[in-house]
Amino acid sequence: MDATALLQQFAHDLAGVDSLQALTALRVAYLGKNGRLNQLRKEIDFGRLSPAERKAVGENFNLAKETIEAALAAAVERLERSGPPVEPVSFDPTLPGLGRRNGAIHPIISTQLEVEHVFQSMGFQVFTGDEAVSEYENFDALNIPPDHPARDMQDTFWLENGMVLRTHTSAMQNRAMRTLGVPLRAIFPGRCFRNETTDQTHENTFYQVEGMMIDRHITVAHLIAVMKELLDRIFQRDNKVRLRPGFFPFVEPGFELDLWTDIGKGGRWLELMPCGMIHPAVLREGGVDPHEYSGFAFGLGLTRLAMIKHGIPDIRLFNGGDLRFYRQFAATL
Repeated sequence: MDATALLQQFAHDLAGVDSLQALTALRVAYLGKNGRLNQLRKEIDFGRLSPAERKAVGENFNLAKETIEAALAAAVERLERSGPPVEPVSFDPTLPGLGRRNGAIHPIISTQLEVEHVFQSMGFQVFTGDEAVSEYENFDALNIPPDHPARDMQDTFWLENGMVLRTHTSAMQNRAMRTLGVPLRAIFPGRCFRNETTDQTHENTFYQVEGMMIDRHITVAHLIAVMKELLDRIFQRDNKVRLRPGFFPFVEPGFELDLWTDIGKGGRWLELMPCGMIHPAVLREGGVDPHEYSGFAFGLGLTRLAMIKHGIPDIRLFNGGDLRFYRQFAATL
């Protein structure tokens, strides 16, 4: 079976799908880690093909994947439109509970809202996305090959349907480019998940905000200006920042952005976020011509930013549920 025959079989199978659950199963069957498309790719002996033949086969596989993704997205929209009507609630869920004091915004969420406000004032839009994403969005679309350590089972939570709990909000990059188009200014805040051993600085559930700006003639100078504006407004002071070389598959060149702090004797540089110019391969996967457009991307840990902003020494306090900790941030709690 070749890619054309696979698409014909997929179209036949898709015609019989009548529920979102069945559609998810179909997605896994064709695009999952052990799906039919990957199995078909493994059956081809690329070593025996000429460079031109390898290129043609690769283009056919990419076209097949894009066709299946587009057909699945259209099917999701169709099934959601035809779903059962939502029953109206008979009460106002926004009213406070009787006999209880009002709650308060979690310190991480308050930091997230503050970051969103700063970026929105600079023309960025907020694009949240899903917490469970495809292997393609979390890895392949970001120039992370199958043998990359980030795919190891000890780092990533794999679901039984072949999807993963996103290990970084970078997983929204490809969807944003294809959904919003270019030029693009967007941030993607939300929860991420990694199979970490917890300690003072590591958690298995944490918050990040990914951001990207794509347009003609975007340079590293734009990256530094935007990052400095964010940090100046978050910390209410004029901050010193620096870039150090760093490797990340989805940017080239890649950097580590450091923030100067007064912590310790005489102060020190604090590693804050990875960033860089978006790799041409990532732009192409998002349907953007890297010869016409350039852009930068960054990944900022909202949890770590909240720790720095509030002087919190242990990341585990955020998810611990201890009201004594939360009362420091809201008198109404």
